Amino acid sequence: QERLVESGGGLVQDGGSLRLSCAASGLSLGIRGMGWFRQAPGKEREYVASINWDGGSTNYADSVKGRFTISRDNPKNTVYLQMNSLKPEDTAVYYCAAGSGGYSYLSLSRYAYWGQGTQVTVSS
Repeated sequence: QERLVESGGGLVQDGGSLRLSCAASGLSLGIRGMGWFRQAPGKEREYVASINWDGGSTNYADSVKGRFTISRDNPKNTVYLQMNSLKPEDTAVYYCAAGSGGYSYLSLSRYAYWGQGTQVTVSS
């Protein structure tokens, strides 16, 4: 059974850092573009960052550009999101997703598999 599991979320102070991980089982990530999305209470799920199958292309939402870095380790079947200079407005449940193909997709609709999410809370 295909499964994505996020980890690394938690409570951090304004300006702090966290590193999220997304590990796959039953699913090879090496041929897929991967993305991170987030959803705050009362808001729609929004795009955060994405990476193509070999890590050669990345994209970021304007709100996180320069602060977050997406990366991947295909032999470990894992994708990461390094989050620095965190702000209270970054508070949300963060989801990783595996794309239907190998590109760095920005659209939620291009992702075929989703994790259960990990909570990130940034206190002011």
